[in-house]
Amino acid sequence: MASNQILKELQWALQAIKSEALNLHSISFYLSQPTSGCCQETDNSITINISKENLPFFSHLLTTLAAPISSKSSLRNLEFHRVEWDSQQVRNLGILLGNNQNIQQVVFRRNRFNGKSLSDLSDILKANKVIKEIMLSESGIGSVGAGLIASSLVVNDSLEELQIWEDSIGSRGAEELSKMIEVNSTLKLLTIFDSNAITATPLISAVLARNRRIEVHVWSGENGERSSKVVEFVPENSTLRIYKLNLSGACRVTCSLGMNFTVKLLDMTGVKLKSRCAKEFRWVLEQNQTLKEVNLSRTCLKDKGIVYVAAGLFKNRSLQTLHLTGNWFNGIGVEHLLCPLSRFSALQMQANTTLTCVTFGGGRTRIGRDGLAAIIQFLITNETLRKLGIHDDESLRSDDFIKIFKSLEKNASLKCLSLQGCKYMEGDILLHTIMETLQINPWIEDIDLSRTPLHNSGKTREISQRLGQSEKTEPEMDLVKDMPLTEPKSCRVFFCGQECAGKTTLCHSISQNFAASALPYMDQVRTIVNPVEQAVKTVGMKIKTFKDEDTRISIWNLAGQHEFLSLHDLMFPGHGSASFFIIISSLFRKPSNKEPKSSTEIEEDLQYWLRFIVSNSKRAIQQCMLPSVAVVLTHFDKINLPSQNLQHTVDSIQRLRDKFQGFVDFYPTVFTVDARSSASVSKLTHHIRKTSKTILQRVPRIYQLCNDLIQILSDWRSENYNKPAMKWKEFGELCQVKVPPLRIRSRHDNKEKVEMKRKTIATCLHHIGEVIYFDELGFLILDCEWFCGEALGQLIKLNYRKQHSSENNGFISRKELEKILRGSLQSPIPGMGSKVFENLDASDLVRMMLKLELCYEQDPSDPNSLVLIPSILEEGRGKPQKWQLSMPESIYAGRHLECDDSSHMFLTTGFFPRLQVLLHNRIKALKDQHGATYSLEKYLISISINGIYIRVELGGQLGYYIDVLACSTKNLTETLRVLNQLIIPTIQSVCHGITLTENVIRPECVRNLTPPRYRKTQFASLHQLKQALLSLPADSMYDYQHTWSPVLDSGKPILQDGFDFARDLLSDDDFREVLHRRYHDLHNLAQELQVPPENNPEAQGQSITVSDEAAKVEPTFGGIAKGVEAVLQRLKIIEQEIRDLKQEIQGLRYYEHRLLLELHRTVNHLATFNVQVEERKVPNMIYFVKTENYTRRLVTTMLSGMNALRLHMLCEFRGQMHVVEDQMGCEIMQVDNAAVKSLAPYMKKFMTLVTLALKIGAHLAAGMGQMIPDLSKEVAHLAGSSVLYGAAGATAAGVVGAAAMGRRNRSMEGSRDIQQDLRAAQQWVVDFLRERRCSSGKDIAEKFGLWRVRYRDNGQIAWICRRHIYARSAEIIEVPI
Repeated sequence: MASNQILKELQWALQAIKSEALNLHSISFYLSQPTSGCCQETDNSITINISKENLPFFSHLLTTLAAPISSKSSLRNLEFHRVEWDSQQVRNLGILLGNNQNIQQVVFRRNRFNGKSLSDLSDILKANKVIKEIMLSESGIGSVGAGLIASSLVVNDSLEELQIWEDSIGSRGAEELSKMIEVNSTLKLLTIFDSNAITATPLISAVLARNRRIEVHVWSGENGERSSKVVEFVPENSTLRIYKLNLSGACRVTCSLGMNFTVKLLDMTGVKLKSRCAKEFRWVLEQNQTLKEVNLSRTCLKDKGIVYVAAGLFKNRSLQTLHLTGNWFNGIGVEHLLCPLSRFSALQMQANTTLTCVTFGGGRTRIGRDGLAAIIQFLITNETLRKLGIHDDESLRSDDFIKIFKSLEKNASLKCLSLQGCKYMEGDILLHTIMETLQINPWIEDIDLSRTPLHNSGKTREISQRLGQSEKTEPEMDLVKDMPLTEPKSCRVFFCGQECAGKTTLCHSISQNFAASALPYMDQVRTIVNPVEQAVKTVGMKIKTFKDEDTRISIWNLAGQHEFLSLHDLMFPGHGSASFFIIISSLFRKPSNKEPKSSTEIEEDLQYWLRFIVSNSKRAIQQCMLPSVAVVLTHFDKINLPSQNLQHTVDSIQRLRDKFQGFVDFYPTVFTVDARSSASVSKLTHHIRKTSKTILQRVPRIYQLCNDLIQILSDWRSENYNKPAMKWKEFGELCQVKVPPLRIRSRHDNKEKVEMKRKTIATCLHHIGEVIYFDELGFLILDCEWFCGEALGQLIKLNYRKQHSSENNGFISRKELEKILRGSLQSPIPGMGSKVFENLDASDLVRMMLKLELCYEQDPSDPNSLVLIPSILEEGRGKPQKWQLSMPESIYAGRHLECDDSSHMFLTTGFFPRLQVLLHNRIKALKDQHGATYSLEKYLISISINGIYIRVELGGQLGYYIDVLACSTKNLTETLRVLNQLIIPTIQSVCHGITLTENVIRPECVRNLTPPRYRKTQFASLHQLKQALLSLPADSMYDYQHTWSPVLDSGKPILQDGFDFARDLLSDDDFREVLHRRYHDLHNLAQELQVPPENNPEAQGQSITVSDEAAKVEPTFGGIAKGVEAVLQRLKIIEQEIRDLKQEIQGLRYYEHRLLLELHRTVNHLATFNVQVEERKVPNMIYFVKTENYTRRLVTTMLSGMNALRLHMLCEFRGQMHVVEDQMGCEIMQVDNAAVKSLAPYMKKFMTLVTLALKIGAHLAAGMGQMIPDLSKEVAHLAGSSVLYGAAGATAAGVVGAAAMGRRNRSMEGSRDIQQDLRAAQQWVVDFLRERRCSSGKDIAEKFGLWRVRYRDNGQIAWICRRHIYARSAEIIEVPI
């Protein structure tokens, strides 16, 4: 009965499997069970138990399962327990797995396989593409089975998990699996539980070496011991933990990490390592680029092993955390470990900059004296470590920890210091030291003192409180404004002069006068002999400093050699610096002979330095005082008798004093000295003392901290072997330790503001001459004489051209420049060559050269940018010059840009190289370069862009102008657009503080490339050329000719006289600018005259539009703005309608002619208007002139209190009103209120008409043009020009504003009759002339050159000049009074 029941259950299971009614996901087979049966565990899983008696039924079930079934079968998992597989059963299993494409997991627990069945299973796995997971637990597959499975997985690309539990596959099986890992890329999980830990080595080594992202877990349980984990690799968090490996295994695994990029955290805690393994680990550190954290705690490493680890750190660029706690090394190991993290000189770079956390220590670690020294050096110099741990140390004493905390005062990178468990962390002195350190160093966030005597005694609470205070932000304050000020105590004297002028000898003699009494007798004798030794000229800049009471005076001897002139701009004192200048010139050409200089030579010498001083002082943001200058003439002892030449020299110096008045403060006395004699220079010494004190009182006060820092910096140099240079980081550390006001008090402070405060103080020290500091360089020069003499002297003298070809237009890479510097300034013999590299490295020198403008960066934003060295460029002025393109149809254009005040200023030495680089960058940055080319010479830039060839030349002996020449097959407008939009704006942007005026160069000079010496008179002012066009009637504008004078050289003609049309000198854009200005002026005139719209169809739309738009203007500021917009819109419409310049001029002629007729009618009405004021006994047309700086300016606004005016009168002949030449006029001492009341309305109306007439070129007031200001600007100002933009807006504001204001005034005050204005003005003139006894016709003729006449045709009275009396005698009759 029982057997029937069992059979029924098995049959039911078989039927359920066939029918798929249960939707089974999992089937478990348990063989060799006490009884057979079937049990449904869940809705989707069943368990089938088969006893030994029913074993054949298992084969039948496999056969049934293997039969083809629906592809929709839900079976996922198969599990076999205690199955002893034969070959047929394995084949059936293979058919089952082949027909069912959904089975993903197969588990074998305590199964047994023979050799054939294992081979068949291997073949099944090779062919199967579905199974994801296979587990073999206690199945005794051994090394052979492991090898067969490995061979199948070499081919299989679907299996993701392989687990072999409680089996002994041995090292051979592990090796086979490792070979599979090298090939298989789909396996994701490998779990091995073996009896021997040795199996882990090949497996994990293969995973790491091939960078497989396979999760690996290897366990072992040897000799019946409790199972333990051997190795674990989890790719999700890139962690590799090794718990137990023998030495060879550890070495092999370590080697596999060399080129690995999947492991970021390596933990080998407790694995016993020896130096051999550490040696391999050194190679890993050098090669691996992804390892972030390594834990080698309790690995028994000794000094030799630590040396290998430290050696790897020198090249490692990825490791961030290293734990070495509990090892067995001593002080030597500590010294080597910290070596790559330390610096041992100012120029040395820290070898490892990525490691941020290091811990070491332990009972068997003996740090000792060597280790302590290494720790202190590390803490002082390291810039990257964030956490340092020294744990459970028993070798360091309390005094040693005090030294450690003292060294932390200069460390700004360490955030956390852990000293937990250190035995001798005790004592109040140590606690006090810790508190002092935290007062200075706010960057420390945590100090871990757990398990130390200080912690156990409860004394660490104060430390915690202080650390909490460092987290709080200090109250904000105006860091710069709140610093106290004081009077400076240092003054600089700049000795300027050409070479061999005697500057060095003079400086030496002056220093004797300052300190003669303090010198011993033998030193005084030696100083008398010394000038003989100084016959060799001084090379480079020299600085001499001495004290006068509490004042420090330093003499800066600027080198006179030509190659040093480029440095003078940089040495020029900044704004507010206490300094003055002594210009020294020798009376003789050479000190060795008696050939005197001419007065012209001396004048040119002095003028160069005066222009240098003025040009650089103009570049300053503002001047608190004029530069103080005194002149010294040396070698006066060689002049026996006063000569005529000496008198000429004195006169020329007087001329220079007058010329530069208002630019420099010129000392009236010229010192003539024998530079070798202390007695001869005593007056000059007194002048230096006196002037220094005066200037120190006049210059702005400096920060008190500057005076304090001078002594602090001096002490720092004494403590640091008299170093001449100081890194900015060292300056910051010094401020943090020694200068509380410049200290960062909390780590949450605004560090940028404190840094700005430090930079402000450093800049102030630079301005007063105590240090040389530039923000871009990153260091301070404390020894200015060393810097100017040795460093700059050698940089200037380097011959770059010998070491570099100029194929790349003078541009070389930074690396190549650094190589040249090293090769030139370093000597292979120790102790020989330059000492510059003892204090500065090559990159510092390159940055210095960039700042000093010895070279120029092509792209400042690119660290690998090419640099331009001007000294590489060749001089091309002696070569024949010609255009690359010269065709008959080519057009030529040129612009001459000259310093607005070239007699007092010039373009300094660094200007042209800066322009060469900037122009190069601008052209390379163009979106469409059109194959642009760019080549350089020392004083020339040659550019070819889009078929236009351009030459930019630096001209003048002192470089006071730039010539831009162009040759092109394009039209003139296109050519000039390139100059006006690209070349000239770039030039203007480089001229800081200097205004350049633009002139037009004669085209013939451009075509023939006439040498600059012949072009001096062959250019015309662009502004004056446009003004000339504006003064012409419209009929003459297009055909205006500019004439050129001839050029002769020793009587030989170089250039003939000639002319060019304005249309060949100016672009269409320039012409349109002139025409638009004329349209504005005409529109303004139309508004004033209130001209009605014309019925002419062509002009009707234009006139009506203007009138209509003007009518919309309201007498308010908003209305004015709307009116401006309307006028500008109208101008745009006009511009769109114009197709050609000639067409535009034709339209202008009609508009102008119509307005001129109305203007003549109005002016004639004014001139002949008779209000019966004593029957026109005085002229009507009066105007006032004020003389300013030898020029006459027309007075357009009458204000009470004005003085020194002259009254003039115009010739009133109808249609030809003009200024009378050589008119004496009548002086008005002061304008009173009555005069203002009488004349103001007349001035406003009449002067506006006169000005408008002049602006449109109407010859109504000939001769007055130079006196007329631009009234439109004044009207625009009255109308509130803040709402307007641009020149066009300002002009339009004059148009609309005048109309709007006129309407507003009329609406408020009523219509004021012009007759009343004329009557009041005429009455004032009559009364004024009567007071001056100038009321008769004879008196008026004498003072004003006007005679009273009557027109024959209409009988009207007018006052006209003598020329019109003779020329128009038939039209007039004299009517004398």
